[in-house]
Amino acid sequence: MLKKLPFLLLLVLVSQIVNAQHVLTGKVTDPSGIPLPHANIKLSSGTASKGTHSDANGYFEFTNLQNQVYSLIVSSVGYQTSEQIATIQQADLVVSITLIPQTTELQGVEIVGRSQRNYTSDYSFSATKIAIRNKDLPQSVSTVTKELITDRQAFQLADAVKIASGVIPSSFYNQYAIRGISQNEEGQIINGLRTRQYYFLQPLTSNIERVEVLKGPASVTFSSVDPGGSINMVTKKPLAEDRKEITLGAGSFSTIRGALDFTGPLNESKTLLYRLNGAYQEARSYRDLISNKSILISPSFSYIPNTKTAINAEIIFSNLNGNLDRGQPIFGAIAGKTNLNSTPISLNLAAPTDFFKSKELILMGSFAHKFTEKLSVNVSYMKQTWAEDLQEHRTTNAFASDTAGNAVTSLVSMQFVQRKQFWSTDNLNAYFTYDFQLGKTSHKLVAGYDMQYWYKLKGGGQNAARGFLLKDGSVTGSFIKTNAGNYQTITVGDKILPRPNVNYFDLNNPTYTIRNLNEYLLNARTAIPSALTKTQAVYIQEQIRIGKFSALLSLRNEWFEDITNYNAPKEASFSNAALIPRIGVTFEVSQSVNVYGTYLQGYQPQSNTVTLMPSTGGYTWTDQSAAQFKPLISDLKEIGMKATLVKGRITINSAIYEINQKNILMNANDPNNPDLLVQRGADRSRGFEVDIAGYIRSNWQINASYSFIDATIVMDRNEELIGKRKENTPRHSGNIWTRYNFGESSVLKDLGIGLGMQAQGSRIPWFSRDFEVPAFSVFDAAVYYTPGKSNMQVALNCNNVLDKTYWIGAQNYTRLFPGAPRNFILTATYRF
Repeated sequence: MLKKLPFLLLLVLVSQIVNAQHVLTGKVTDPSGIPLPHANIKLSSGTASKGTHSDANGYFEFTNLQNQVYSLIVSSVGYQTSEQIATIQQADLVVSITLIPQTTELQGVEIVGRSQRNYTSDYSFSATKIAIRNKDLPQSVSTVTKELITDRQAFQLADAVKIASGVIPSSFYNQYAIRGISQNEEGQIINGLRTRQYYFLQPLTSNIERVEVLKGPASVTFSSVDPGGSINMVTKKPLAEDRKEITLGAGSFSTIRGALDFTGPLNESKTLLYRLNGAYQEARSYRDLISNKSILISPSFSYIPNTKTAINAEIIFSNLNGNLDRGQPIFGAIAGKTNLNSTPISLNLAAPTDFFKSKELILMGSFAHKFTEKLSVNVSYMKQTWAEDLQEHRTTNAFASDTAGNAVTSLVSMQFVQRKQFWSTDNLNAYFTYDFQLGKTSHKLVAGYDMQYWYKLKGGGQNAARGFLLKDGSVTGSFIKTNAGNYQTITVGDKILPRPNVNYFDLNNPTYTIRNLNEYLLNARTAIPSALTKTQAVYIQEQIRIGKFSALLSLRNEWFEDITNYNAPKEASFSNAALIPRIGVTFEVSQSVNVYGTYLQGYQPQSNTVTLMPSTGGYTWTDQSAAQFKPLISDLKEIGMKATLVKGRITINSAIYEINQKNILMNANDPNNPDLLVQRGADRSRGFEVDIAGYIRSNWQINASYSFIDATIVMDRNEELIGKRKENTPRHSGNIWTRYNFGESSVLKDLGIGLGMQAQGSRIPWFSRDFEVPAFSVFDAAVYYTPGKSNMQVALNCNNVLDKTYWIGAQNYTRLFPGAPRNFILTATYRF
């Protein structure tokens, strides 16, 4: 028995050790019960410690714990750190951690990144030049966060903004209608500063924190913005917490893409922060000959030495190589009768050698400093350079004719175009804010200065090959039947036709051979005249609060100058000026519901550097300036409600509005003067919209929107159009996207699913009233897999699940823009 005693003692000791191995599990949420993923959790006892992160549902776990007392520390960016004692006593332990949002004041300008990881964003800087909660802003703002962008795999801007109410992509281009009014061709906004953007190619979204759509004219806030609304892309800023993320994806249409997002502190004191975003995509298309290769690199740094000063510097380099897709053509259509499926949606009249290259470099810097608790200054600057290089084959929108002048409906006349242009823009925005109390009222006063210079640099131009070859080797712009004997000829089938400068496209036998560009005679060579557009403005804004009422009052005076042939012979200058007001009132019905009303005006000068839709683009090529015409004037009247429901889980923003605009420039459709423009008169858009975002349950997110738009022509040179629907706008449109993650008790606990729908009513094409683009509803779906609560997520997105044929817009019968058929993208994301 004594011999067995050591063995029995060892057995008891091992048993005690085994029995002492326990598990600590927990869940991290905010005060509303919403889970907080990727929170830092540290468990320590004495000198020993171990760490982990909460998963996508806020859960975490520690195993192999002994019977003793531990210190449990939980932290997450934007929340107060929680520290508590966890005692293990002969049993597993389950804890619930609620993190309280930090009560520190919002930044004066956006220098440190947004910490939330959900479909909602409750503040905006760009709408008022100050940090203001959307609930207190007397104007509608629709926000699409990076989390929603990621879940929907909205890799390009159009896929992101279509989620917002009243925002309608108009074509394959970077072009939208907002609240029934088309955006101009140039000038989207990044971090509240206006840029010269690539109109024909979609920018990538990998460096975007959120997309804000400010509804209605915002000329008080920005210079020269569209009456329907403005798209502001807010870039990702550095965080004070280490976060790293790598994403790889592949899918339909030979798509391959990758992205990275690294951020964190660069020193122990966390006064110097960094963020690095990068993305690459290579893809083809469901459209013939269309492809793209795009690269984006964007580093940024924030220096915050103390509580009074903050500095941010950021670079965005974007190199987009693709094709200018003019859309699906239908020739010989009979108005209102020809089926849009009469040609395949893949049909493209381009050539394999075509390309469109857009290279952009942006440098941004911002500085914020508090002189006192009441007085501060904010300064932002942007320098942008942009270059375009285009080569394309495109139709002249006409059938070929034989030498007798008869149309040959199987052949389409073509032209070849080359274009290069170079731009440089400068933006400066500086303002002071002063907070003070006056009796029972509180005030936030803003006074500032805006400056913007747009340079259209020398060296740009466009070459074109079109027309027909003569027997003497020269080229003429058109075919004249009476001089048919002077033309070179070709035979196609049994038809004899004048030889074109650029070969006809055979609709019955499409061929895509590599073109020898040396065979073309470039008979139309045009230099793009240099130009400079200057905008300067001073403004004052006051936010007043008294009890449950608040008012936002703004006044901006803007001076505009458009200089053609800048620093060249025949230099000419055109000037405009405007005083622009805004009045908005908000009333707090309850802690969760605000109602508001607003009136504001918009102002867009015509110019040689900005193409206001639908057409001032002809002035790009001339010595004149569109500034000789009256500026585009607009106003907005809007009432709305903003609410947070279900303990803050759901936000609802709704609005009823009317927008009026006048002095619209349009082509006069004069056959004897094809470049003649006239100012059409006036348009009016009335409507209702609602945006809903948040959590139905702690593991179930939703984002939904609906818009009704009644946009009509009020005045027009053509009296038959008065009272008719405006182009490019459906009366009804809506989007919904929802993601559900299965709970811990489910056998599917590692899975999540996403479902979405996009629906639009019919619309009138942009340049034709011969037909309507039909209404459509498209369904999307996704499956998300996070194995074993790890930092890896695999997602499979399927767009247009039912493989519906539909069109997102049209200009006329020869330029239709079909949506993508059913397609898939598989992505893997690892966070560490």
